[in-house]
Amino acid sequence: MVEAFDVPREEARKRLDLFLTKQAPHLSRARIQQLIANGHVLLNGQPARASQPVRAGDVVTLDEPPPVPIALAPEPIDLSILFEDQDLIVINKPPGIVVHPGAGAQSGTVVNALLFHCKNLSGIGGELRPGVVHRLDKETSGCLVVAKHDEAHTRLSTQFAQREVTKVYLAICAGHFRKKSGDITAPIGRHPVHRKKMAVLEGGRAAHTRFEVIQEGKDWSLVVCQIFSGRTHQIRVHLHSLGHPILGDKVYGKKPIESRHLLHAWRLGFFHPVHRNWLQFEAQLPNDFLQFGIDESVLVHTRIRLGDRSSAEDARAR
Repeated sequence: MVEAFDVPREEARKRLDLFLTKQAPHLSRARIQQLIANGHVLLNGQPARASQPVRAGDVVTLDEPPPVPIALAPEPIDLSILFEDQDLIVINKPPGIVVHPGAGAQSGTVVNALLFHCKNLSGIGGELRPGVVHRLDKETSGCLVVAKHDEAHTRLSTQFAQREVTKVYLAICAGHFRKKSGDITAPIGRHPVHRKKMAVLEGGRAAHTRFEVIQEGKDWSLVVCQIFSGRTHQIRVHLHSLGHPILGDKVYGKKPIESRHLLHAWRLGFFHPVHRNWLQFEAQLPNDFLQFGIDESVLVHTRIRLGDRSSAEDARAR
């Protein structure tokens, strides 16, 4: 599809990539830079650099090629779908499945399942694939949103980056907390010795987790956590720093007997990337949580306290 854009006087002196980002909002800036580098954008009929300034009266031509298939194979893996439309899909990810293919996991992932399920992908970054906006660890279950096209991916990613998204988790932790609720604002960085681990570190990146113990068993606590940042292993590291690691955590816990760490992305809220209405989803608890005898009335009261964040003003005020 070829589009031509005349540069008005008020857009003069802008970088070419910034000018096109405004003219073609369905494309991310990174995608536009890629198209410029590959010769799919012409300035007055000539190739140009992404940083080249445009002038009033210039004509910018964008020839966007169709998305190309990727090497990953669609696989008929069952998905628990919480919501789907032409722009995005929200699933309840089961524990034990990797979100995105990587080293040692080229099949059996959420992306492989979505490639099979989604018949109306228009491509992310020039490839015919779903756009992973955020990630959950392999062992973490719960709400996961994935974009179906570049515009949805860009707008959802911006919401996550600007902390406009509501993210609430449930965790079953070791022991009983002395302080039953509070905010953890300890910075998180790469562990100085064990490079595959994260740790609370002075000079690390700012991280904010709000927690509340909502039920206690003989030697465990059910904790609801709302996170206001998105650091790697954030909840696992913060709860470990309090002396109450998540049960089953093989990295931050002690001698786990559970098959996986008991962390569940319970609730997820965000603005629809196209229609801008507020959406909120809740993922049903998996069986390994239910075996602890979770009290449904506790979850009901927690939902009421959290509210539904249904208005844009309330959500943006956080």
